Amino acid sequence: MQPSLTEKQTTVTNPALAKNPVRRILALDVVRGITIAFMIMVNNNGGPGSWHFMNHANWNGLTPTDLVFPTFVFVVGVSVVFAFHARIAKGDTRAKLAKHTIIRALVLILFGIIVNSFPFFELVHMRFYGVLQRIAVCYLVVGLFYLWDQRPSTKWIALAVCLVGYWVLVRWVPIPGVGTPGRDVPFMDMTQNLVSWIDRTLFPHHLYLYSPDHNVRDPEGLLSDLPAIGTALMGILTGIWLRTTRSVATKTAGLAIASICSLAAGYLWSLEFPLNKNMWTSSFVLVAGGYSLALLTFAWFATEQMGWRKGWTWPWLVFGSNAIAAYMFSELTPGIFYNLHVAGENGKRMEFMTWLFTHTFAHIPNPHWAAFAYSVSFTTFCFIPVWILYRKKIFLKI
Repeated sequence: MQPSLTEKQTTVTNPALAKNPVRRILALDVVRGITIAFMIMVNNNGGPGSWHFMNHANWNGLTPTDLVFPTFVFVVGVSVVFAFHARIAKGDTRAKLAKHTIIRALVLILFGIIVNSFPFFELVHMRFYGVLQRIAVCYLVVGLFYLWDQRPSTKWIALAVCLVGYWVLVRWVPIPGVGTPGRDVPFMDMTQNLVSWIDRTLFPHHLYLYSPDHNVRDPEGLLSDLPAIGTALMGILTGIWLRTTRSVATKTAGLAIASICSLAAGYLWSLEFPLNKNMWTSSFVLVAGGYSLALLTFAWFATEQMGWRKGWTWPWLVFGSNAIAAYMFSELTPGIFYNLHVAGENGKRMEFMTWLFTHTFAHIPNPHWAAFAYSVSFTTFCFIPVWILYRKKIFLKI
């Protein structure tokens, strides 16, 4: 059995004496920065005129936008491995790390509820699920799991359980009051599925999509946290691989092979279990994980194998160094701007964001480019506060 983090502490407390000393991985920071920047862009894509690839697939299917969230969850998994070993190298105990993991997850959940509810915080329809909440759940589960056991074999088993178990639940477990998927109701119906039924039962009128008399579904629902944990486990396995003593070139090759295998397995499984970000299907986990691995392969090859570490990495490092702060700023700012009103044409009051778009980007003839210009401009605006933090060497941590 592989020794625990606590048992390893005597060998890694002094990184200079460690066989595989802990160090910050530039490639991981680059991937995190690219992901959060694109996440801000697609969450503020400029509206109906935006290109197809800047929008989520309506239901089954896949667009580049659908890959953003799982890539961030994947990066969380990779980061757990390096962050925990770095903390152990500084002398932290496993109990202290476990306490920090739990507290950090709770704070992320709180931040997620704030993002969902800002600025009015109406309890009657307050949404409890969300992006940060899902990140918190995945971080908590894989973080405590990794503290308990660092063997890659247990992560492979857990990954298989998450993906196959979720497929079995969604495919064959009867939906109360509806029937069996594929027989009494279409398999993966948009509203009549086990995932949505559980969410409607637990949080009526507190879901992402609802109306006063009809709950629909939530893309970050409870049961779909199970395959999302699988995404984080893929990150954990990747982190374990990158911490081995193998050569840089071998690690690059391993990442590339893992990417190809994950994509092939995911697309093959999608013939039976369609790609679907809303339900975070098992095939979606593998395909999204494959693309995340491809992006990390490129970043690793560029920074570690080729030594291209200057210039092009800077904007991604700025975003990646304060990723949660950048995301919070990008989510809270529209809530403020949409509730600011200015005088429009004929003296009518209008939302500031609508006024801004009308008087600037709307003058671009092509609606796709107009929406894209807005998206890039808003992302640049969000870059400013994290750039200030980066210059002052302030890195906000939970």
